[in-house]
Amino acid sequence: MIRLEVLAGSALNSGFDTSLTGRIAVAGSLAIIVLAVSYNSGMFALSRRRAEKPVAPTGSRTYIFLLACLNEEKVIAESLARIIRLPLTDVLVLVVDDASDDGTAAAVRDIASPYVHVYRREFPDARKGKGAALNAGLRWLRGSNLLHGKDANDIIVCVVDADGRLDGHAVEQVDPFFNDPKIGAVQVGVRMYNRRRRLLARLQDMEFVVYGEIFQNARRHLGSVGMGGNGQFMRLAALESLPGEPWSDCLTEDLDLGVRMLAEGWVNGFCPTAAVHQQAVLTLGRLLRQRSRWFQGHLQAFRLVPLILRRIPARSAIDLIYHLSSPALLLLTSLLPVAFLIMIGDTVVASVHAGHSLLSPWWLPWFYVMTFGMAAAYAFVYRKREPVTWAFAILLGHIYVIYGYIWFISGWWALARALTGKQTWLKTART
Repeated sequence: MIRLEVLAGSALNSGFDTSLTGRIAVAGSLAIIVLAVSYNSGMFALSRRRAEKPVAPTGSRTYIFLLACLNEEKVIAESLARIIRLPLTDVLVLVVDDASDDGTAAAVRDIASPYVHVYRREFPDARKGKGAALNAGLRWLRGSNLLHGKDANDIIVCVVDADGRLDGHAVEQVDPFFNDPKIGAVQVGVRMYNRRRRLLARLQDMEFVVYGEIFQNARRHLGSVGMGGNGQFMRLAALESLPGEPWSDCLTEDLDLGVRMLAEGWVNGFCPTAAVHQQAVLTLGRLLRQRSRWFQGHLQAFRLVPLILRRIPARSAIDLIYHLSSPALLLLTSLLPVAFLIMIGDTVVASVHAGHSLLSPWWLPWFYVMTFGMAAAYAFVYRKREPVTWAFAILLGHIYVIYGYIWFISGWWALARALTGKQTWLKTART
């Protein structure tokens, strides 16, 4: 999930008297900013449109919860306990232990539930990425007798991260979507359960709420809803319809899966009334590394563009291609501070030559609007999901815009790794 914000409004200022170089910088800045403002504003407006609510469930379905785990003993027990407490009668939980060298397997066995199974992967096949672990788990299920006699259309596979804590009403909210035979997958919202611990965790919570409330809600109307790595519900028949194995070796295997679902003619749904709660990263270094991994996954996913152009309707395809192009746009956006410095230098030189200041008094309001113009919208959607005061929400919205600069650092880091052929990452450590 890459968020292309109006992060560099400071690079555009109609009050500067600039040279040709400065004007070129202004023109480039203007093009990027207008594109970002137009897209974000359009998606916000579209997200406010009411979507048709799925009808109540009509039958019983089998729910399979699939968790790929590597050294997750600190969080796996609580996640499994919450899944077991869900109001389901036909349920199966499979933990794929990807050659953990801690107490993950023991923590799972301690659950002592007939619904919980653990499949341990061993070297040399293990630790080849989350997608490989999920594919191995699905193959193990197919080879067992646990699904014998069940219709793949009525089996719903839910991928939950080891730290994922599903809302108690999540299945109740998601299940009606699958009454529509065209629905292949449904994504729920994502929240941070430790959001009150630190400002950094709160900002990650706001990031996921904004993404769901604005972009995923808007994409319900465009037919381009994306899948996340946590809290994705998929019809087994849809997974089996995909060429090859469902999950790819892409670092963002969830993004890849969602696009391939759409390409096969399935519809992806988004359920805004339920969420999976995960652990926010609490240090800046780990956050930058995590976002760099996501960024590099987006770079890998650009290979899906030919498939999108061939197989997906135009309205959905335009949004998907814009989304897959966001890494390039974001890297260009990161250059806008340079353009701003060029403009400042040009203005200072021109002011000296003119003998008076050439800085327009309107530059400060223009700077504020172009930089923080969306802050109120972010505050509005966040208050819908989190009981905070308006004052705190508005403040958080402004800080959130500045927080978006982490993507600049992560993006260039990811690009450097991609250009040097580095594809593997250490997993984010739990606390």
